[in-house]
Amino acid sequence: MTGERLGGRFARLWTASTLSALGSGTATVAAPLYVASRTDDPLVVSAGAAVSWLPWLLFALPGGVLADRVDRRRLMVLIDWVRVVALVVLAAAMLTERAGVALLYVVLFVVNTGEVVFRTAAQAVLPAVVPRSRLERANGWLNGGTQVTQNMVAGPLGGFLFVLAAAAPFALNAGTYALSAVLVGLLAGTYRGEGKPTGPRSARAEIAEGFRWLLSQRLLRTMTMLIGLLNVTLTAALAVLVLLATERLGLGSVGYGALFTCMAVGGLLGSVVGDRLVAAITATWTVRVGLLTEAVLHLALAASRSAVVVGLALFAFGVHSALWNIVANSLRQRLTPTALMGRVGSTNLFIAAGGNCVGALLGGVVAARYGITAPYWVGFVVAVAVTAATWRVFDRAVVAAAYVDPAPEPSLPAAR
Repeated sequence: MTGERLGGRFARLWTASTLSALGSGTATVAAPLYVASRTDDPLVVSAGAAVSWLPWLLFALPGGVLADRVDRRRLMVLIDWVRVVALVVLAAAMLTERAGVALLYVVLFVVNTGEVVFRTAAQAVLPAVVPRSRLERANGWLNGGTQVTQNMVAGPLGGFLFVLAAAAPFALNAGTYALSAVLVGLLAGTYRGEGKPTGPRSARAEIAEGFRWLLSQRLLRTMTMLIGLLNVTLTAALAVLVLLATERLGLGSVGYGALFTCMAVGGLLGSVVGDRLVAAITATWTVRVGLLTEAVLHLALAASRSAVVVGLALFAFGVHSALWNIVANSLRQRLTPTALMGRVGSTNLFIAAGGNCVGALLGGVVAARYGITAPYWVGFVVAVAVTAATWRVFDRAVVAAAYVDPAPEPSLPAAR
């Protein structure tokens, strides 16, 4: 690792990202509280989750095209201001007691649609903001900021603000997006994809181009397919974790929440030491040990009745999750041509979100039919199988080649 600094531009990007995560987290906690205060219909309450996930499936791929067509910094600023307006309208309606569940869900849909495109653009901007040799540290800092604000601070803060006033968490979220827009707007330079072909092209052709390029890259293709598949089993496991915690571990609501705290603390630790740990043991062994950690987590959840063992397994998984994100994002940013950065990143988000959606449905179905531990045994078998199948893909020489400075990027050929 070199001594190059992350720099002032990254500091502004990190602050914007961390503030946004804080605001988004408080609104995420407050939204179901507001719905529950208006209705006890389970279908209406659960619709909030669908509204939150649907934009990831609908707009991830088009968002990647947009991020590759326009200046990414300006796109991020525009998205933030649109979200500010939506949240101000919602907060004002709540203050005047004119807000209903329908308005809340419309605003959530707008906000999450913006998040899909914003995150795609932000991932594409990062390689232009920090030195190539510091991508691991930059991704670790971004992940760590999100862990602290969204997963540790936002929960209790959102609940507290909601007690004071239902509109307060959403007003705070609007304020964080406004600050994010100002900070991102202060980034110097232009952030448009380079080497793009001239002439009009359809969005479908551009999406296909991103897919083809990703499929041609064995390392990135494998990591993308892995995250999609492992998200199925992980989300299936977390979807019924509350039942496991109460029925097998004997935990109450506080103990159940503490399990997620264990995972968040592990994620924070992994984010803080991630770049140094990856440098020490190599990206190859970071990924391989991480896959084994996935298997251990599911085994612990399936076989153990000890809350301490499960808590430790979730802590270890949190560390692994942070390290995986650092390695996966950094490798994608290192290997992907600038002109394709948005589309390749959005393809990864689309597949990951698809895995989450399938897993959320699958967990309850499997548990209801075969027992509460069944999703965890399935997750264990899948984790062991994919570890064995992909072990040789993450060869040290292959992964090390991704860290070699590339030759200048050629212009992409025009699509026919």
